[in-house]
Amino acid sequence: MSVFDLVALLLTLTAVFAWINHRHLQLPPSIGILIMGLVASMLLVMVELMVPGVPLYQQLTALVRRVDFQTTVMDGMLAFLLFAGALHVDFTALRSRTTVVGIMAVMGVVVSTALIGFATWGSAHLFGLNLPLSWALVFGALISPTDPVAVLATLKAVKVPAELETDMAGESLFNDGVGVVIFTALLALATGSAGTDVGAAKILELFLVEAMGGGLFGIVFGYLAYCAMRAIDEFSVEVLISIALAMGCYSLATASHTSGPIAVVVAGIFVGNRGPKMLLVI
Repeated sequence: MSVFDLVALLLTLTAVFAWINHRHLQLPPSIGILIMGLVASMLLVMVELMVPGVPLYQQLTALVRRVDFQTTVMDGMLAFLLFAGALHVDFTALRSRTTVVGIMAVMGVVVSTALIGFATWGSAHLFGLNLPLSWALVFGALISPTDPVAVLATLKAVKVPAELETDMAGESLFNDGVGVVIFTALLALATGSAGTDVGAAKILELFLVEAMGGGLFGIVFGYLAYCAMRAIDEFSVEVLISIALAMGCYSLATASHTSGPIAVVVAGIFVGNRGPKMLLVI
């Protein structure tokens, strides 16, 4: 099976699962597809256990591993998904909830990292696995930042109070910088590669470089793209500029060791809220 055939199969299964969920389950799309994907995986495992001569699960696993999902998602799809979601965020509402969103983005990731880390460490020792606490905390930092794509999709399907929607959307979009800083610091401690360099000053430096640097990239390139789109009245060219903004801003921010996701989010909010007016408000 070629890569094209594999992608066609995955898209077809996703479309079928989405139709079943919309027609019968009526769950939020991201949750419904996830649940049905888990059920399908469990069925494949059961079939293989019941029919040992048919290594179906191993064959499908080998096919899926032919796709580099790390590169596909992190260096491709994520930039477009974050940019598209940020375009529809109301900056005025977000600005009025700055304090709450900031506390949620920082303390939410910190508390989640600690809870997941200690729970993972305790569970590992309960089953006789010698997992160091430092690596358990690294795992907690890895999965603690919420997925903004899933959160924004869920908010579109579920009606919640306007302030809560703003808080959840803002937190999911901006917790990336905090997550990267915590993960980097904990990883350095776990591997012992940092020595005594990981302290409050180092963590603050990482946060400023990742979050503030990414935000600066987003403002600069968002403003340039907005000026370019304002000077023309051609839909196709504006679409091309938007695509170039999402890809170029993410790529340059990442290459500069700042947060690509935050850069794309800020650029999307900037363009979606008529950029220059935001500078006056700020």
